[in-house]
Amino acid sequence: MRTVRRWLHGEALGAVLFVLLGFLALFAFFDLVDELGALGTPSLIRPDHRYGLGDALLLVGLLLPSRAYELLPIAVLIGTVYALARLARDSEFTILRTSGLGPMRTLRLMLELGLLFALLTFALGDYVAPPAARQAQLLKAQYRGGISTGATGAWLRERNDDGGVAIVNVRALSPDGALRGVRIHRFDADGLLREVIDAEHGTVPAGGGVWQLHQVTLERHQPDGAQLTLQTLPTLDWPTTLGTEMLQVALLKPERMRTLDLFLYARHLERNDQNAQRYAIEFWRKLFYPMGCIVMVVLALPFAYLHFRQPALSGYVFVGVMIGISYVLLNGIFGHVGNLLGWTPWLAAGAPAALYLALSLATLAWLVLRR
Repeated sequence: MRTVRRWLHGEALGAVLFVLLGFLALFAFFDLVDELGALGTPSLIRPDHRYGLGDALLLVGLLLPSRAYELLPIAVLIGTVYALARLARDSEFTILRTSGLGPMRTLRLMLELGLLFALLTFALGDYVAPPAARQAQLLKAQYRGGISTGATGAWLRERNDDGGVAIVNVRALSPDGALRGVRIHRFDADGLLREVIDAEHGTVPAGGGVWQLHQVTLERHQPDGAQLTLQTLPTLDWPTTLGTEMLQVALLKPERMRTLDLFLYARHLERNDQNAQRYAIEFWRKLFYPMGCIVMVVLALPFAYLHFRQPALSGYVFVGVMIGISYVLLNGIFGHVGNLLGWTPWLAAGAPAALYLALSLATLAWLVLRR
């Protein structure tokens, strides 16, 4: 049994790695082509340095872990389909079946392989891709401006000790970690506007505490609403619990965040009465996404029970590609529709994987029991 396990796993591993490397090379080429237009851009930190080919290659390399994380389930499906279909074509899998390799034992062997890929996907998505993507953003910000999201930057909300609320807008985060374009609206417990703070830039300690704002314009509204006090200050210390980590999380794409960061940021939004549906769905998708590798190997298993003699591997690989694309599309559709309609986050994130797993098991049962 150990020999069979090594053989099947070796065939599938080789095919999956080959497909994954091919996909990574293709996407790396596309990313490099996108960066060629920025060559020669001067650095915002070192004006004597310009964006060169080495910087572009470094940026593309930093994006590779995120690409591998996104492509690994599809590569698992295509590679496993190719390996199993080739074994079926050459009658090698038929010999294994006549030697006593039953469907349940084969399923268990493939589940072990899927679990290995799931652990690898989780490690890439939580420990390799997020810090690499953050470094890629910082590198890009050195030549193209600060890190931002959308046209207005990041919006955060924080409850004050007196029952009021502070609405914080940061237009961008500089490559050196400084804030650019800070605007803070402070409301009292009755929802009345009390202060508006505008700062051109500022610095934030790592664990939060006090923001040091510079070139500040401070508007103070009196309780009766009839008076307005306007001040211009060179510096202003603003106490808050928001730190650099929370800002980076707010400015980073949810799909490229760590699972723990998604959970903490969703909790932060919920505590401050903000809509956390998108981040809750992304949190559950982040948990279920590695399980997609297990679904992929189960989807590929019925191809081992097909009976053909002609060299039709390309056709079956094409079918595997179409199944993988449909899975990715359905996963994205469920995420967006669940966000719009307010579905339960774990249901919106896990329904596609459960559906494809049920279909693959039903197909396998029909091939084994009926044919």
